Amino acid sequence: MVGSVQIESLSALTLFTGDMARAVAFYKLLGFDLAQGGAAAAFTTFRVGGQFLNLTSEGKGRAMDVWGRAIFYVSDVDAMYRRTLALGLAPDFAPRDAAWNERYFHIKDPDGHEISFARPLGS
Repeated sequence: MVGSVQIESLSALTLFTGDMARAVAFYKLLGFDLAQGGAAAAFTTFRVGGQFLNLTSEGKGRAMDVWGRAIFYVSDVDAMYRRTLALGLAPDFAPRDAAWNERYFHIKDPDGHEISFARPLGS
C-alpha cells in the first residue's frame, strides 16, 4: 500500500528485441500464447495467464538505454501521479487516456527503466 493508493498487480512486461522473428519463435517454442502481432510486427503480445508479455522492436538501430517497461495496475492513477510529484519525483508526463483503454503515466527508475502505473478505463 502506497498511502491511499494500493498497487494491485502487474499488467504486462514489455521487452525490447533487435530481431522480432527470432524472439517470437523463441517465446512460441516455450509455449507462450500469441495474442497479437508476430514475426513481422513491430509490437507483439503474448498472454501469460491474466497478464501479458510484450515484445517491441521500437528504437531498433539505436543504442538502448533502457531494458523495457514494467506496467503496474494501481487503484487510482491520478492519485499515484500526485504522490510521485509530492515525493519530488519527475514522471515523464501527466496521466493520459490511451487508445488501448487505459489511463497511465510513466516514470523512470534510478537505472533508467521505465515504470508505468495504469488502470483500465471505466474501472
